[in-house]
Amino acid sequence: MTKDTAIKLFETKQVRSVWDKEKELWYFSIIDVVGILTDSPNPRDYWYRIKQREKISGIELSTVCRQFKLEAQDGKLRETDCADAEGLLRIIQSIPSPKAEPFKRWLAQVGYERIQEIENPELAQERMKQLYEQKGYPKDWIDKRLRGIAIRQNLTDEWRERGITTERDFSILTAEIAKATFGMTPSKLKAFKGLTRKNTNLRDHMSDLGLIFTMLGEKVTTEISQIEKPQTFAKNKNVAKRGGRVAGTARRATEKELGRSIMSQENYLPKKIGVDEKE
Repeated sequence: MTKDTAIKLFETKQVRSVWDKEKELWYFSIIDVVGILTDSPNPRDYWYRIKQREKISGIELSTVCRQFKLEAQDGKLRETDCADAEGLLRIIQSIPSPKAEPFKRWLAQVGYERIQEIENPELAQERMKQLYEQKGYPKDWIDKRLRGIAIRQNLTDEWRERGITTERDFSILTAEIAKATFGMTPSKLKAFKGLTRKNTNLRDHMSDLGLIFTMLGEKVTTEISQIEKPQTFAKNKNVAKRGGRVAGTARRATEKELGRSIMSQENYLPKKIGVDEKE
């Protein structure tokens, strides 16, 4: 086993897995999962038959697979069909086995919950609150985090009104606010905190004060934009700097009163919680 490969336990049995550095995702051996869910003496053949059966129906399961060299029972590295978590859940839906039923019921439940949340968005907020509680965050932090999400949504809506449409432009404007607020862009803040995974949410590792000043910078930016209605990217960028500057001034005044920096290399939750671990 290396830092890029691992053996994961599925109940009491083993599933080989590999970490894809480029996509930053775990990929799991499909034949291992098939073997566990079907008790087939030859899971490789069983997997082949599943693919052939679905292909007749017009579904190409191979599109959700990638091949990685994994260590076989004889100790040799062999090309093995693997899938990430999303692909694996899709494949499980095609396995006609009683052991696969709990997964299928779970997927049906998740789908039903999402439909409910579309009809009543408050349910989505409640679900998000529960997820943060399960990760170990205190309720007062969660309240700030959820409020910050709402403020962020208002800001992105305002930017769209001003003609900002691409992810790259959103990122640039966000970086301007963060730089003026904390003296660092989000990418540098991640590096400062040792958050190496690209899909890690920086705000989930901020302290209460970090969230508060982030909210302040984004809220002020929204208010200025609504008043001035900037029509060019350059003008939006200037507004973002000014909004962040207000929060930056408040941050420095707070640090002066506290006699310490609010910037910390500590992550909000211990790493054992698994927020930024690759397991």
